[in-house]
Amino acid sequence: MKLIQRRHTRQVTVRGLPIGGGAPIPVQSMTTTRTGDVAATMREIERLEVAGCQLVRLTVPDEAAARGFAEIRKRTDLPLVADIHFDYRMALAAVDAGADKIRINPGNIGSRKRVREVIAKVQSAGLPIRIGVNAGSLEQELIEKYGYPTPEAMVESAGKHIAICREHGFEDVVVSLKASDVPLMIAACRLFAEKYDYPQHLGVTEAGPTRTGTIKSAVGIGTLLAEGIGDTIRVSLTDDPVQEVKVGFELLKSLGLASRGVTIVSCPTCGRLEVDLIRIAGEVEKRLEMINKTLTVALMGCAVNGPGEAAGADIGIAFGKGGGLLYRNGKKVGKVSETGAVDRLMEEIEVFEETNKA
Repeated sequence: MKLIQRRHTRQVTVRGLPIGGGAPIPVQSMTTTRTGDVAATMREIERLEVAGCQLVRLTVPDEAAARGFAEIRKRTDLPLVADIHFDYRMALAAVDAGADKIRINPGNIGSRKRVREVIAKVQSAGLPIRIGVNAGSLEQELIEKYGYPTPEAMVESAGKHIAICREHGFEDVVVSLKASDVPLMIAACRLFAEKYDYPQHLGVTEAGPTRTGTIKSAVGIGTLLAEGIGDTIRVSLTDDPVQEVKVGFELLKSLGLASRGVTIVSCPTCGRLEVDLIRIAGEVEKRLEMINKTLTVALMGCAVNGPGEAAGADIGIAFGKGGGLLYRNGKKVGKVSETGAVDRLMEEIEVFEETNKA
């Protein structure tokens, strides 16, 4: 049963990938390598693709990066976004290099004339633009007007550049309003959703290392998604970008907005445990992290909720003293020892996949 009613937005397409208009929410990330280093960047893109990343953004700050982008375009079919700051000419070069989407920051791209040139180039190539507003780099006149970054200032920044796009009859626009301050980001995205129907890219910028960044992103992105706001997401972490993709999918799965990969249900642990469930759950999570089968696995530690949760999952174990009962599709299929539980569970996952194929 779907409990979240998503806001209806316009739809844009990035190399065949739909964003907005009720389409599934893509998870994206950004490479950490220098784009001019084609080999290193391709290795990262390939790892991101294995993790499920659906859209990859690459920085294009100079001509070497633009040349690298052109070569990378030849080596992957993933949608590629060119990230442009300061030098609008790099946006023009990125279009020629084969970018599928251009991201510009209104606060540092320059004059209206420069924005118009980018729009004309993008429009002629049939590509979308992401207007990426960041609280940390708002236009100086907006800072002077509002005194400091506010939701109103961020939305006004986006609105100014939407107006320029509209002057040219250009509507293939995605908008992001990001801040490292979670309440500010939430408020700005809500205000934008009240005023416009363009698809929104959600993210908490500079969220931090994995633990704190995951929490901040879950609160910021998750709050908006639960309200039906958001059409694509990036979880920004100071970590391997593959972790951003993993966290992004977990976030969507927790709200019933994606089903990719294994969902693990496990006890928070308490004094009733009679097995080392923390070790078992950690090992299972590690062994399943790159498996993209869609199923739910329950690891329960005692008789209070264990049998019900284990039976309600695709595959589950309800542990007791020294071992547990194994469930598949709600039925008991055997017993497992504590020491052999993880290996037995992995075998059962393979059986489950073959059974459901048949």
